Amino acid sequence: MQGQKVRKVVIAGGGTAGWCAAAGLSKLLGPLLDITLIESDDIGIVGVGEASIPTLRAFHNFLNIDEQAFMRATNATFKLGIEFANWAREGDRYFHAFGKIGRSPWITPFHSVWLEGRNRGLSGSFDDYSLELKAAYAGKFQLHKNLNLSYAYHFDATLYGQYLRSLSEAAGAKRIEGEIVSVQQNPETGFITSLTLASGQVIEGDLFIDCTGFRGLLIEQTLKAGYEDWSHWLPTDRAVAVQTRSDAPVMPYTQATAHGAGWRWRIPLQNRVGNGLIYCSAYLSDDEALERLRTSLTEPALTEPRVIRYKTGRRKKFWDKNCIAMGLSSGFIEPLESTSIHLFQRSVLHLAQNFPFHGVEDAQVNHYNDLSDKELAYARDFVILHYKLNERGEDFWRDRAAMAVPDSLQARIDLFRRSGAVFQGPGELFTVDSWAQVMLGQRLEPQGWHRFGGLMSQDELAGVFDGLKKTVDHTVANMAPHDAFVRQYAPSAAG
Repeated sequence: MQGQKVRKVVIAGGGTAGWCAAAGLSKLLGPLLDITLIESDDIGIVGVGEASIPTLRAFHNFLNIDEQAFMRATNATFKLGIEFANWAREGDRYFHAFGKIGRSPWITPFHSVWLEGRNRGLSGSFDDYSLELKAAYAGKFQLHKNLNLSYAYHFDATLYGQYLRSLSEAAGAKRIEGEIVSVQQNPETGFITSLTLASGQVIEGDLFIDCTGFRGLLIEQTLKAGYEDWSHWLPTDRAVAVQTRSDAPVMPYTQATAHGAGWRWRIPLQNRVGNGLIYCSAYLSDDEALERLRTSLTEPALTEPRVIRYKTGRRKKFWDKNCIAMGLSSGFIEPLESTSIHLFQRSVLHLAQNFPFHGVEDAQVNHYNDLSDKELAYARDFVILHYKLNERGEDFWRDRAAMAVPDSLQARIDLFRRSGAVFQGPGELFTVDSWAQVMLGQRLEPQGWHRFGGLMSQDELAGVFDGLKKTVDHTVANMAPHDAFVRQYAPSAAG
């Protein structure tokens, strides 16, 4: 322990973000740190983040989390991707599937070969070559050592926080109940020195993690880190959420259906369904949104709808002085591609890898902020893509189609339109297959593509597509029904 200056870590706020931070640091760095989490039972959490992406499994592997125990505790089901309905045009439907599409030669992605085959009348639908997509629509799922399925989960975010709390406390993290009423700073450096609770208790620390949600009690209200507003690109600013009974077989995918001023989600858990409507208040009132959500429900409601307000954007500094913002306090990208939990779990891993044991240094802070900035910008561009590429007629959608997008995204759109090329940047979350599925699904037609497929004869190329399709179809036919598999593999603790 010689030379260690930062040992006492104080996490302000619980919820999914706070307990992810506590679980990650306590499991990965253990006795090197003294971890305290402060949360108040009187302060609610957003708690509607019910869909994830496959990187959650990697985070769980780092923490040695048992999949079946996690699923039982959180009413979880499996997720193979997202269905997008009515996005480019009313009546359109496409699927962003996890995993790889087809089989790519080293020189070019599979979608280029598929474009060559389509041009020659030899390939089927792009969907035919995705195992995850076909399994999702068939309502199938299976875990087997010879089946390389890419998947994530749907789960109850509130129960997930409670589950992570149990792991954190078992690993030595301490929880203090109370409301933070003031923040003390070093008068010379501005570093946070302690937090005072309503009870009068003072909690001192060396490093503070702000998980206080949108209000950013430490990072913004105290340190004034600043906020970069992205609402000119992503103007939705409201979500109304409600839980309904689960009357239909549980399907292994999220549904995202566009409407005149945004979109609505449907997320199936074992014991209920999460439903919500994302919208822009400049185009749709709260009352109209509530009515639109109610009329879209196909099962009886279990809860009263609640409206959540947000502003898309990011803190100008994720790490400022001795405070790191995680979760909603660091920024927010609307939940279209389920990136929020991924981003703050990445923050936990970045902190664990770059922990300032010997004191907070500018070089380390700048490196962390640079990593976080790039990862968030990649995710932001991917979500904006869904809005920019549309041919709908409502004012909200026409304005999105006409808007100027970040140069980084416009360059990708131009590249795909002209050459069919897609790339995945260093450290970028979304793969080449993800970008290709959304671009094609949003009706962006490339004018050209890599001609590697042109090296094959008609019969050779047709044989490639036929073989891939048969393999996918055969595999799906032999998988178990998702609903039955979940009930056998990890039945909900709620019954």
